[in-house]
Amino acid sequence: MIEVENLHKHFGGFHAVDGASLKIAKGSITGLIGPNGAGKTTLFNVIAGVHKATSGRVLMDGRDITGLAPHELFHQGLLRTFQIAHEFTSMSVRENLMMVPPQQSGETLWNTWFGRKRIANEERALQAKADEVIEFLTISHLKQEKAGNLSGGQKKLLELGRTMMVDAKIVFLDEVGAGVNRTLLGTISDAILRLNQERNYTFVVIEHDMDFIGKLCDPVICMAEGKVLAEGTLAEIKANERVIEAYLGTGLKNKAVAQ
Repeated sequence: MIEVENLHKHFGGFHAVDGASLKIAKGSITGLIGPNGAGKTTLFNVIAGVHKATSGRVLMDGRDITGLAPHELFHQGLLRTFQIAHEFTSMSVRENLMMVPPQQSGETLWNTWFGRKRIANEERALQAKADEVIEFLTISHLKQEKAGNLSGGQKKLLELGRTMMVDAKIVFLDEVGAGVNRTLLGTISDAILRLNQERNYTFVVIEHDMDFIGKLCDPVICMAEGKVLAEGTLAEIKANERVIEAYLGTGLKNKAVAQ
């Protein structure tokens, strides 16, 4: 579904992404790991249109999408979440979800005057869809809660729910487990698996929690210094000497030796 070819992203003299090439298969849950500063989030940002590539290109379903803006990629089914959740704090969980679908009739002044019936019908359909998403994520008890009052893990679930309000084809999740307690992390991982298996979502996941990666991801891609270092199953990645060296001091070497 996604092919990254010799991608570079420079910030002045700093090469955040330095010739990375990789492929993301349709229907997969691909893990992206690497030490801090490896270029993982910058790679996400370039693919998702947040940053312009210095050189190289990104293909989606064989079509060059390099340089497209985030809203253009959104309409093509490419979505991403952020390490720090972005919610409308004063709106309820349900309202946050209802905000996602584009080109709603109520967004134009003309329709607010002359298209009230159409707006009402759309809102009923959006509310039903939001309630379906909320039930899927097992957060019905939070339906009317203001999003700003949610815990970090609940906000991550809400971000995942946003991707369900449109026809997402591929979702890039940036450290979805960061700061999340183990119970909620299990709920999030179960939801990702269900979306993958039941709705054929393709996911790419940046995460430092190897248990989380091991439960969800195959293949796993390891980056270091802006380059793709290795790709394979998590067991193969953990046994890779180059990966162990890149993670030196982060604990992965000791885990690999212990296993």
